[in-house]
Amino acid sequence: MKFGFQLKPYDLFASVIFTLAELGLLLGFGIPNVPAALLVIFLPGYLLVAILFPGNGGINWIERLALSFALSIGSVPLLGFAVNFAPMGLRSSSVILTLAIFCLALALVAFFRRVQLPPSRRLGLVLEIPVTLWKDARPLDKALNGAVIFSVILVAATFAVALLTVHPNERFTEFHVLGPSGRASGYPSRLNVSQAAEIILGAENHEGRVMSYTVRVDLVGVQILYNATARANDTVEVNSTSLSWFNVTLADGQNWTRPYTFSISSGGLWKVRFLLFRDGGVSAAYRELHLYVTVS
Repeated sequence: MKFGFQLKPYDLFASVIFTLAELGLLLGFGIPNVPAALLVIFLPGYLLVAILFPGNGGINWIERLALSFALSIGSVPLLGFAVNFAPMGLRSSSVILTLAIFCLALALVAFFRRVQLPPSRRLGLVLEIPVTLWKDARPLDKALNGAVIFSVILVAATFAVALLTVHPNERFTEFHVLGPSGRASGYPSRLNVSQAAEIILGAENHEGRVMSYTVRVDLVGVQILYNATARANDTVEVNSTSLSWFNVTLADGQNWTRPYTFSISSGGLWKVRFLLFRDGGVSAAYRELHLYVTVS
């Protein structure tokens, strides 16, 4: 029995179907899953290699697969860096959407690169699986084949169970502070006394239920003191004042953003601390972020 492709680029068709399916699962239904990792660590590199080497010559399949992982690991962080400076900013949804569009564009280019070659020179792969008629097999061969089939079914069932149990275990809340442009850059770090500075607070609920959050903004005075024992500088908090409180209720999958402006009336080194509490409790923060600001 033979499986493979060459005349038609079934691998590229499968890449497109896989990308669209993961886009629907991750964004449309909010379902994280194990195969989605291939969208990050393998597929972009595989499609890039398909563009660079559309035919059978040049590299073998082992080199092709190794390059696929290497190029994916190298290109995806650059893609995330570019998303950070795009108008939509750095969000999990924007990264997923951009990565999917990137893969679809690569698949389109790879398709046209490959079909321009004669069919005999196009990239191909043939897997031949020898099949022995069951009635002609020896009892020992039947037992071994049955064990292999049972093992494959067991692995597939285990994998399916893992996919179904990933989502309930991955409950979290995304809490972020962005610069005034909505990107992970341009944060206020040096201000004059009483100078207004703006950031953007944001949260996104992935807890699987409606959540009530409280956001608190603190202004903390800090000093840098030398620790003779450790022979290193320590950051010591000397005072703390609460600047603002916000109460937010979010449904599962809903996000919240709010521009926030603050000013500091005294010079020195300060830490602007952002605390996220949930379910009405304010004794222990669920998430914490902070910015260090030097005021002169």
